[in-house]
Amino acid sequence: MARTPASGIQHTIRAGEYEAVIASVGATLRSLTFAGRDLVVPFGADEVRPAHRGATLAPWPNRVVDGAYSFGGREFQLALTEPARAHALHGLATWLDFDAVDAGADHVVLEAVIPPQTAYPWRLLVRASFALGADGLTQSVTVHNESDAPAPWGTGPHPYLVAGEGRVDQWTLTLPADQVLAVTPERLIPTTLRPVDADDPARFDFRAARRIGAVEIDHAYTDLVRDGDADRRGRLGRAHAVGCVMSVGAGPHGRSARPRREQARARGRADDMCARCLQCRQLRLRRGTHRDRAGAGVDGIVADRGDRLTAAFA
Repeated sequence: MARTPASGIQHTIRAGEYEAVIASVGATLRSLTFAGRDLVVPFGADEVRPAHRGATLAPWPNRVVDGAYSFGGREFQLALTEPARAHALHGLATWLDFDAVDAGADHVVLEAVIPPQTAYPWRLLVRASFALGADGLTQSVTVHNESDAPAPWGTGPHPYLVAGEGRVDQWTLTLPADQVLAVTPERLIPTTLRPVDADDPARFDFRAARRIGAVEIDHAYTDLVRDGDADRRGRLGRAHAVGCVMSVGAGPHGRSARPRREQARARGRADDMCARCLQCRQLRLRRGTHRDRAGAGVDGIVADRGDRLTAAFA
């Protein structure tokens, strides 16, 4: 029997001049090319995935501050998977080995269960679908809450986009977002939403295409503007129209849960299980509320018992 590579079973899909390789560990987009040109930063099949490069994030993206949160009147303490900043980072699915439940020349569907555990006592079936077409790669993530109680939920992709050759400083970025989530300098703890042109527009305002230059950004954006009738799109490019485009939307979900507001409270500042942030990429799903100690609410997702919710990224 052949040895399984470090990144898991490899699933190669093709359509036209597009080719993608999805690794089973973390339902990870390991490579994506067009006519042989990288559109994401790849890594080797037999490498342990560098950090969260290309991974599917669930049941939360970004950071739960101090790993501590409350939900449904209960307090929970997650393992601190980002020790340097003392946070729980990017969920519980990034190192799960996903099984293929459907596959074809241009698509693959991977599935894994997040089992109930001390700090997240809900059973979730997570399905990550990857499909190539004439317009590139579409990933959708669907969750089925198989537990007998509502669960907090968030998801997002984590591709490292590539515009082409040369340094990032020379690339151009278009990001049609009106607000950015401010964070503290050292621990990247979210503080408040700010207009992108309010405090440091040279760093945060990319609503019009411009060169990235020397700025450094590790922030979530929200209030995304639609590109006509299309989903919200960000563009990364360089000279001669070479680059890549990423759009954000939500696919159809299962039965509609009864409208309600679920309140959660994070210790410290608001955690990032947040439907309004670009980093969470969960637009148009049913919303609950998460609150920090100061009482500042941010929208979040609650998956009721039996719910099926889907978010799509292209």
